[in-house]
Amino acid sequence: MLFIEKDIKINEKIREREIRLVGQGESSIMSTKEALEIARNSDLDLVMVSPNAKPPVCKIMDYNKYLYEKAKKAKEAKKKQKTIEVKEIRLSPTIEDHDIEIKANHAKRFLKGENKVKVSIRFRGRQNNYTNMGAKVFEKFLSKIDELAVVEKAARLEGRNMFMIIAPKKVENK
Repeated sequence: MLFIEKDIKINEKIREREIRLVGQGESSIMSTKEALEIARNSDLDLVMVSPNAKPPVCKIMDYNKYLYEKAKKAKEAKKKQKTIEVKEIRLSPTIEDHDIEIKANHAKRFLKGENKVKVSIRFRGRQNNYTNMGAKVFEKFLSKIDELAVVEKAARLEGRNMFMIIAPKKVENK
């Protein structure tokens, strides 16, 4: 798919009187008409590369090939991007040790997939008075996964919920 950028001026759309023509190590200031004539003689396009410069910088090149290369670079950059998801695990202040183990195994799986994990505890009713129980549950949970995770945001209480965010540890290549 070939896309045409609207902000790039080519050939007759360049309205400036003088331009700086660059290419193959040389640079010279000339009128737009001269540069356009040179481009036409070599069956190429005059493309404004830097419109904000004084005088504007133009280059003689094949515009379609330029757009193709630019699209190819953008596609490569998009391929190399890694999206990091935030997975959530919910605990309760009265959770048992075996259940913490199961939730920790889920968290390990998420962390191995290079995702961040948001661990949350919701306090209901009278449990809200015993938020220290939530801190102890977080400590137990972290002790189960500490070889794979690092705490990105420490546990904090917001309303009825206490949460923290953990991220996978960076593995050093040797």
